[in-house]
Amino acid sequence: MLKATLRSFLAHKGRLLLSALAVLLSVAFVTGSLIFSDTVSRTFDRLFASTAADVTVSPKEGLDEAVPSGRTATLPAALAERVRQVDGVAAARAEVEVDGLTVVDEENEPVGPTTGAPTLGTAWNPTERSPVELTSGHAPRGGGQALLDSETADRKDVRVGDTLTVIAPPGSFEVRVVGIATFTTTNPGAALVFLDTPTAQVKLLGDPRAATGISVDAAEGVSDERLKQRVAAALGAHTYDIRTADEQAKSDVEQLGGFLDVIKYVMVGFAGVAVLVGVFLIVNTFSMLIAQRTRELGLLRALGADRRQVRRSVLTEALLLGLVGSTLGLAVGIGLAAGLIELMGLLGMNIDTDEMVIGWVTPVTAYVVGLGVTFVAAYLPARRAAGVSPMAALSDAEVAGVGRPLRVRAVAGAVVGAAGAAALVGCAVSEQTSSAASLLGLGVVLTLIATVIAGPLLVRPVIRVLGAAFPALFGSIGRMSQRNALRNPRRTGATAAALMVGLALVGGMSVASESMTASFDRQIDRTLGADFVLQNTNFVPFPKEVTDEVRGTEGVGLVVRGRFTPVAVRLPDGDRVETTAAGYDPRLDEVANITYVQGNSAAALADGRLAMDRDFARDHEVRVGSTLPVEFPGGRRAGLTVGALTDQDAAEGFGTQGGLYFGLATLERYAPGGQDSALYVNAAPGTSDDDLRANLERTLDPYPQVQVRDLADYKQLVHDQIAVLLYLVYALLGLAIIIAVLGVVNTLALSVVERTREIGLLRAIGLARRQLRRMIRLESVVIAVFGAVLGLALGLVWGVCTHEVLALQGMTALAIPWLTIVAVVIGSAVVGVVAALLPALRASRMNVLAAIAHE
Repeated sequence: MLKATLRSFLAHKGRLLLSALAVLLSVAFVTGSLIFSDTVSRTFDRLFASTAADVTVSPKEGLDEAVPSGRTATLPAALAERVRQVDGVAAARAEVEVDGLTVVDEENEPVGPTTGAPTLGTAWNPTERSPVELTSGHAPRGGGQALLDSETADRKDVRVGDTLTVIAPPGSFEVRVVGIATFTTTNPGAALVFLDTPTAQVKLLGDPRAATGISVDAAEGVSDERLKQRVAAALGAHTYDIRTADEQAKSDVEQLGGFLDVIKYVMVGFAGVAVLVGVFLIVNTFSMLIAQRTRELGLLRALGADRRQVRRSVLTEALLLGLVGSTLGLAVGIGLAAGLIELMGLLGMNIDTDEMVIGWVTPVTAYVVGLGVTFVAAYLPARRAAGVSPMAALSDAEVAGVGRPLRVRAVAGAVVGAAGAAALVGCAVSEQTSSAASLLGLGVVLTLIATVIAGPLLVRPVIRVLGAAFPALFGSIGRMSQRNALRNPRRTGATAAALMVGLALVGGMSVASESMTASFDRQIDRTLGADFVLQNTNFVPFPKEVTDEVRGTEGVGLVVRGRFTPVAVRLPDGDRVETTAAGYDPRLDEVANITYVQGNSAAALADGRLAMDRDFARDHEVRVGSTLPVEFPGGRRAGLTVGALTDQDAAEGFGTQGGLYFGLATLERYAPGGQDSALYVNAAPGTSDDDLRANLERTLDPYPQVQVRDLADYKQLVHDQIAVLLYLVYALLGLAIIIAVLGVVNTLALSVVERTREIGLLRAIGLARRQLRRMIRLESVVIAVFGAVLGLALGLVWGVCTHEVLALQGMTALAIPWLTIVAVVIGSAVVGVVAALLPALRASRMNVLAAIAHE
């Protein structure tokens, strides 16, 4: 049996090649994501571990900034002197580091990265652990001098002697580049500008007595943990965050972790789609191969092979396929990881591919995934093959079960489908976002499984409709192509399922994104009353001088400032909610249209008051007049009274939880030092919008990071952000289509082999080669469109239910992207034509007499 199995595998290696590609893609994405994330994690672990001081003293903040506030947390620089007096301290330095800077060259072009990485301004305090070293020029001395990192200098063609303008929180200032600093470790993608410490304190913090941290070096023989205890005793353990080198490195890695997790989850998503779609392809391939080997398997049974041996033989072939696919997939995964590392280099994050990490987990995972996928996919065909009696097999009964009733599938599909439908209905009627999202996930999984199970039941009714016009358009060729697709519902259903999965994802996410876009558009139309909104490109706040310049611009009538701050609110029901709150100037009503359920803007923006979304208030037992303990950054606390309740759908402040906002006077009192994140500007009487825009753009020319947006621009900004999600979905669709095309090609190729004699007879009675190719193409098209129809129908249901979840967050508009749906159906027909090219060409080149004589 082993010899027979090996010979069978080698005899069908060409037919198994496309299935091996599906395994290869599945394994490649899994291993590529593991290698990439392990390599980046190891690289940054080493970076942070090698550059962290023995002990670091930082301000205690306590609240995470989901939206930048522009505040820089500081501590007294004089603490460094106190720390130096602690026993066991060899050295202590006041550090200054500020992110969110904008640096422009003499032509007013930004010097920093445009990929989302920060531009940092920092004090030049070189030590043995510094990640950079001075490689040309000299260290900065005095207020007008600075160093620039070499990678930024090379990328933007900045040289020693050039003048740069730094736009920092306290204001703008010019510096002359007097030296270049080169990274000795991995550059995480940031641009670095180095100033001497006194200049950094004044120009970056606006306070010559402030610092952003204290770096402490331990004396010889003193452990980091022991030194931390001594420093904490001297400064007060609860006054500052005090960390050892290991703790600081771990904290830095955790901050980077979100970025790495996004990449890893995207890769795992691709791997999941590849695995899921690959399963359909392998199931179909083995079902057809076993059907074609009916007599061979029957002969083995007649010679004495029992059911277990036949099943084991088929599964062994599958495992050999998985072994080959896993090995090749592991190699491709290594290449994919190298490509991602190179891509990170283009984005400014330089990681050496020579330091690629391939741990023992990676190859083990590769073979577990590859062998597991093929084993699971081949199990049912193997079981069917073992279940056929020798006499039935020798009499040419088809193992694939063409004529077997689909009653079991009907019952199983109905049960699973009913459970999935119940979950989706529960999602639609739920009033809690968390439970609705959970039910949505359950419903999506169950309805997908039900559609796959019941797919063959839908083949005959749906394909009869889809192919109804074929006989009229293509005559007997069209009729035969339609009947070929109907001949084996199981095969057609499994082939179409591969395409269905990808299109269901696209349909659901397209509805969700289109609904989000429509909801934001409606909300912007309802709430934004300003002629223009001025914001930073990536929502980072800008310095006060920008606001002053805008107020002095000709034609400006009203400027309302908007700022953000993280807060923690203790609510009457006992919950403590961390969220982002906004602060506005008193004349908010003139630039925004806010719907109040109780109170008004005057009450909301009064000193010591705040406004809140009514749904959030109801959920947490808050009423107008309730006084809530609110915690601000730096540990400041206040009791603020609820002055107004709003009905804002997607609440102000980037849709943050609770829709909290208050007056800027309140914000300045409890969270001083913030910067404006947005300016809402109205034209003065007699000034047109076009004139005002031109004047504002002229004023903001020295500040390239600040954009002038009207209503249409603001909507486009939201559209672009939502489009990022769609691009990911379309990439997943592309992967699913690639594997689905492989599946259709495989099905048609094996079907041509299976129908060799039939094709020979058709050719003998007058079927031309061109007609034969057309017949196979039409069969492929109708299968692909069938998969598209099922996928889009399922996706529309998922999308509508996703909209119900979004509606709980205020995004109530439902929009169906009909153009996208029509384009996908047309694209599916094109996919069908492309997938049929090679099988149709092969069929048309068959020798007629050899085909008729084929057994």
